[in-house]
Amino acid sequence: MSAQLFVVATPIGHLDDMTFRAIEILKSVALVAAEDTRQSAQLFKYYNIATPLTACHDHNESNKIDQLIQRLKSGENIALISDAGTPLISDPGFKLVRAAQENQIRVVPVPGACAAIAALSAVGLPSDRFSFEGFLPSKSSQRLLQLEKLKDETQTLIFYEAPHRILDCVTDMMHIFGEDRPVGFAREITKTFETIKKMTLKELVSFIQNDHHQQKGEIVLIVGGNPVNKDVDQDQLDQLLLRLLQDLSVKAASQLAADLTGIKKKIAYQRALELTQNQES
Repeated sequence: MSAQLFVVATPIGHLDDMTFRAIEILKSVALVAAEDTRQSAQLFKYYNIATPLTACHDHNESNKIDQLIQRLKSGENIALISDAGTPLISDPGFKLVRAAQENQIRVVPVPGACAAIAALSAVGLPSDRFSFEGFLPSKSSQRLLQLEKLKDETQTLIFYEAPHRILDCVTDMMHIFGEDRPVGFAREITKTFETIKKMTLKELVSFIQNDHHQQKGEIVLIVGGNPVNKDVDQDQLDQLLLRLLQDLSVKAASQLAADLTGIKKKIAYQRALELTQNQES
């Protein structure tokens, strides 16, 4: 019987944000696959974890998979960790987890810190529906194209961004999403210089421009979704869609609602889909 692959979340800054279960698992497994063994060695020293470490990152993951899978098949438990937070969330590990699943090896999540969820919980933007978008393209032209695709999304959007690109990124967001779109700015979460603020994109651009310290560290951006057209009352839209859905498909009802009200079809479609799901639940 093969052993288990544990996907273990580690702190995103404050070393005390480590679960008891995570510590015990890291001490008990035969091997820990880490994104950066030097970074993880500091965590291991803090918690007196003596388990051997092996590097498993973007550049060697494909070559390491066979070796790690064979050790799992031989009965050795292995843990997977990243430099900080939950593995696979904009971090390496997907290929190893996929290979483990394909080889009928049990993959066990060990939950803990995640920068995206930590930021979402504290910035005061809607959290009932959200989309994690990870890192946007580094080139402005490609970033603008991606933001253009997202500008009509009504759910909250979560992004990671590198400090040297943060000003260019939020400036591009302001141009595409509009100056008044609400945004949460979370920097250095759980660390000494933690900064968590909510403002408009225009205000955030100014905030970052006027304080160079805000262009340092780990950054999460939480962008409010595009609201339904303010000229259309939400209750009226819902009543219209509910009536249309009695006789039409979601696609047809949303198209007709968009034609009648002037709102974007994508927004009408998303709301029609939500209403249909609410009726079924």
